[in-house]
Amino acid sequence: MTWLSNVRNALSFVVPKKETPDTLWHKCKGCGQLIFVKELEDNLHVCPSCAHHERIGPKTRFGYTFDGGIYTALPQPRVQEDPLKFRDTKRYADRIKAARTATGEGDALVNARGKIGGRSAIVGVQDFAFMGGSMGLAVGEAFVAGVEAAIADHCPYIIFTASGGARMQEGILSLMQMPRSTVAIQMLHDAGLPYIVVLTDPTSGGVMAAYAMLGDVQIAEPKATLAFTGRRVIENTIREKLPDDFQTSEYLLAHGMIDMVKPRKELPETLGKLIEFLCAKQTA
Repeated sequence: MTWLSNVRNALSFVVPKKETPDTLWHKCKGCGQLIFVKELEDNLHVCPSCAHHERIGPKTRFGYTFDGGIYTALPQPRVQEDPLKFRDTKRYADRIKAARTATGEGDALVNARGKIGGRSAIVGVQDFAFMGGSMGLAVGEAFVAGVEAAIADHCPYIIFTASGGARMQEGILSLMQMPRSTVAIQMLHDAGLPYIVVLTDPTSGGVMAAYAMLGDVQIAEPKATLAFTGRRVIENTIREKLPDDFQTSEYLLAHGMIDMVKPRKELPETLGKLIEFLCAKQTA
């Protein structure tokens, strides 16, 4: 038996040191600081050092938004999957399956029913982790279903947007969701109900050109990227250097495109006051 074998045998009796799990720390995308995940969660996924708002999914968002974190998720509407039999480096059907496995959601828009400030509301949340929050048939159908649920409950529809735009794998069918969502919003208005939009990082493309900018009240989280098209594309087109804060929440607020910028911890109270104010006439 060689000396190396003796060493290996000796090491086999040593209890390995438990490694620190990667999930214990989170590196802030804003300032690069390492933060305890528990501390980040307690601070609503907002960096305590630089106030960078991390992207969050529907379940976390619902828990922060509804009173006591109590809500009921609405069923995900069923639509035809992969209607164009699209394939690039991999099949579209496989991309959907992978996104569902990674997020635990049926598609990029999820609706839920609950109370905000003691008043009923239907809330939709787009999940950027699901194929970049892209808008396809399922997102369009979920948006319409959320509006119809709000009309049935006679309450506001609130949507938290987070999207890279239309889903290219569905071609023209994805772009058709823009007018569909516009008609749904008009249905909500015809019923005398408010439509409130909360823009989160990032919101862009066809979503920004459609239901993301049609709210009765437009709110945004701080320093969110809000754009129709990319900064580089615009600069190359107009051949000018754009301001550093271009396409941010604060820039849009300063130029009158949105109504307010609110940090995440203030959103539930703000939404509650808006619902109370906008629905006062109905309850009077």
